[in-house]
Amino acid sequence: MSKNWQDITIALAGVFQATTLVDQVAKTGHVPADVFKCSMESILDLNPASTLDVYGGNIENLRTGLEVMRELLRPNSQQHREVLRYGLGVLHLQKKLAGRRDMLNVIGSRIEQVSQQAQHFSSTHDNVIANLGTLYTETLSTFRFRIQVNGDYNYLQQQRIANQIRALLLAAVRSAILWRQVGGNRWQLLFNRKDIAQQVDNLLRRI
Repeated sequence: MSKNWQDITIALAGVFQATTLVDQVAKTGHVPADVFKCSMESILDLNPASTLDVYGGNIENLRTGLEVMRELLRPNSQQHREVLRYGLGVLHLQKKLAGRRDMLNVIGSRIEQVSQQAQHFSSTHDNVIANLGTLYTETLSTFRFRIQVNGDYNYLQQQRIANQIRALLLAAVRSAILWRQVGGNRWQLLFNRKDIAQQVDNLLRRI
């Protein structure tokens, strides 16, 4: 069971890492290149050998997500409230998406196309990010429930940053799908916080 909790925690860290970057880029117009790359490449790996392989096979790549989770899991934590809101919104979106086989098929085939494009350019090339952003707009943004991102209006108005935000939300949903596949569910966030917090601490000690 402990291995299961580890996989659940890793996937959840992927969700919160991507939503942390959404919050950062919306407010500052900037994201750390290496962390952003990890989130983008997590979308493009459709056949990972393990949960950690989705994030490059190295727990160090999830440091940001794990550190934010550690704060969020502390009793009465008031930090990262927007990140938490985005994360819970992503888990809700994933549940909606799970009932739409047609949309999942579209997303899967489009990601394969983008993955080929990323091999020619790079996983963080503006064209790749624009295509991932468009994919989010044409699929997940069509649900009645939408994630409202707060930030600096001057940044949110820029097309490049809007693309980055949408691509990051897509990355967060991808991690939420993985989280569900390895046994994650929302009840655990209420009743198994100690188990998850223990895994977060264990994983951070490995970095």
